[in-house]
Amino acid sequence: MNTEVITLGETMVILEATDTGPLRYTSYFQKRHGGAESNFAIGIQKLGHTSTWVSKVGEDELGEYLLHAIRGEGVRTEFVTTDTNAPTGLYFKEKRRPGQNNVYYYRVGSAASRLSPDDLGGELFSGGNVLHLTGITPFLSESCDQAVDHAIEKAREQGLLVSFDPNLRFKLMTSYGEERARERIRTLAAKSDLFLPGLDEAEWLYDGLRDEQRIAARAQRDGAKDIVIKNGSSHSFYADRYGKEGRVASYAVEQVVDPIGAGDGFAAGVVSGWLEGASFEEAVRLGSAVGALVVSSPGDIEGLPTRAEVEAFTGKTTTDVSR
Repeated sequence: MNTEVITLGETMVILEATDTGPLRYTSYFQKRHGGAESNFAIGIQKLGHTSTWVSKVGEDELGEYLLHAIRGEGVRTEFVTTDTNAPTGLYFKEKRRPGQNNVYYYRVGSAASRLSPDDLGGELFSGGNVLHLTGITPFLSESCDQAVDHAIEKAREQGLLVSFDPNLRFKLMTSYGEERARERIRTLAAKSDLFLPGLDEAEWLYDGLRDEQRIAARAQRDGAKDIVIKNGSSHSFYADRYGKEGRVASYAVEQVVDPIGAGDGFAAGVVSGWLEGASFEEAVRLGSAVGALVVSSPGDIEGLPTRAEVEAFTGKTTTDVSR
């Protein structure tokens, strides 16, 4: 199959309150969609590359909505299957008060939680360059956990690089147990060619370490190759497999509208740089620019920029007016 980047995981329908206050008093919602992996896949497409998203949806109108919307962004969806016995997952986003959002998931027993190795045909990985995974999918179910390992195995057989963003979701880990969950994420990080934790995530993973160089050394000792540690609005630290390291300053953002999806955009930027043969530093800089643009817009995907928008934002082009 001729696609550059493959990713797998659950995407849910978002019902976002249009009013501020508890959901009990909210009557109107805006329908969106969001999932770390499909966000990432759309980001890859917008930056000029090709991507395939693998998942399951229910045989329902919400599932049809997801397929139409994600396919409409150019992402390939032929490996998304429809489950006749389970629904499409969804969540509600509550604007409790200005600056405070709460999220309520309705995903237990969803179609995507039934993803298994059987859904990952061998031809899926043929001709690809990168497999991108997150730490969300392994905790959706035992079969999803198995699918992640199977995907890594098949990707290695086909010569794909493995990108891994831990994207920690502690609500999903409760039945797993904290120590077991931590070890699972470490194992996946150790199998990655590109490891993309946030600093707080790395601190949780590696026994309270907050020194970026020590975190990178620890992860590389375990087996990870290239590492980027995201330190919010300050900078991103990178360390490659050849011993080169450095920091890339984050782009200033005048107003953070919605931080959700920024990490997925960051990952799409770094992987796009990888695909283009950019230096690791330049790939991280591209990721930082994409992440900054994402937080400036509402929604998980609405702020994902095109390449032209990135170039305008970073000053590579001089006009911000389209005629």
